[in-house]
Amino acid sequence: MRSVVDSGEDQVILDSGHLDVQVFHRLTVFYEADRMIEMKVAGIALDAATRSPIVLLRDATERRALPIYIGQEQAKAIISVLEGHKPPRPLTHDLMVNFLEAWNLTLERIVIHSLQDNTFYAVLIARQGEVKKEIDARPSDAIALALRTNSPIWVMEEVIADASIPVDRDADEAERRAFREFISNLRPEDLIKGSGFSSGETS
Repeated sequence: MRSVVDSGEDQVILDSGHLDVQVFHRLTVFYEADRMIEMKVAGIALDAATRSPIVLLRDATERRALPIYIGQEQAKAIISVLEGHKPPRPLTHDLMVNFLEAWNLTLERIVIHSLQDNTFYAVLIARQGEVKKEIDARPSDAIALALRTNSPIWVMEEVIADASIPVDRDADEAERRAFREFISNLRPEDLIKGSGFSSGETS
């Protein structure tokens, strides 16, 4: 499995007042549907060597999967939605969804648009009335929000070509079970120490 990590960098913020040519070109292709593929979250896997969580996206044919290494907290946020868990009080991504609803913002879709130096980059495509916004986000956070709002997940074809892997369904299920067992055995001090691995994300 290719080792790739989620982005913790804010390099594509349209409201910042400055946007270089390469970034502008990258964003303009979002509206060319023939260059994107819609994918679904297949589940959370666990890297056998590092014990790092990985979110697996899968296309409609279920023949290709896109693995993205993410942090432990992001993995828990994603798996809680997949398993239908509702916290008694809103956690970070639930709070973000409440914020979107309070300000009448609709998350139309998320787009994972590039892979540079083993780092994925994504944006949220949000709409408020007639105004559309593109907001930079780590893919893991974008996916967690998409699951909570039933928004589609789109991935650029070149990203899939560079980073996807053939699907092994039996191995996927075994890895999901291993990750659930790993999470259930964590102690509070393990969470503070980050469980001995780094996801490559920054705060």
